Amino acid sequence: MSKAHEPAIGGYSPVSYFEANKPEQGRAEFHADHDGKHYLFTSAAQVATFRANPGKYAPAFGGTCAFGHSIEKEFPVDPTSFKIVDGQLLLFLKNAEVDAKALWEKGGDAACMVKANKHFAQAKHG
Repeated sequence: MSKAHEPAIGGYSPVSYFEANKPEQGRAEFHADHDGKHYLFTSAAQVATFRANPGKYAPAFGGTCAFGHSIEKEFPVDPTSFKIVDGQLLLFLKNAEVDAKALWEKGGDAACMVKANKHFAQAKHG
């Protein structure tokens, strides 16, 4: 499978985070592309929901770790570590050494979001 068609966010459906409040593995037959990423979904209805408003459902920060951006870094994510803040899906790094969601929460949603948005905009525009 080419990199362009590898499923984004580990194959989890971005719509499920909002509709089910949990990560759910998508299926290859239900898919859509947005902003250079290939997303999988659990049903045709989720595909339709996503296509109607992809900006609402696609993860913030290009699917990279929200906390990482708040400290001017870019980290991969564990798609099962997530939070929805102000209607945006945030994903976080989580491994044996780091629980970035806990660090984000310690810093506070508002303060971390300002820092993360600033860094992401700078990184995106060089």
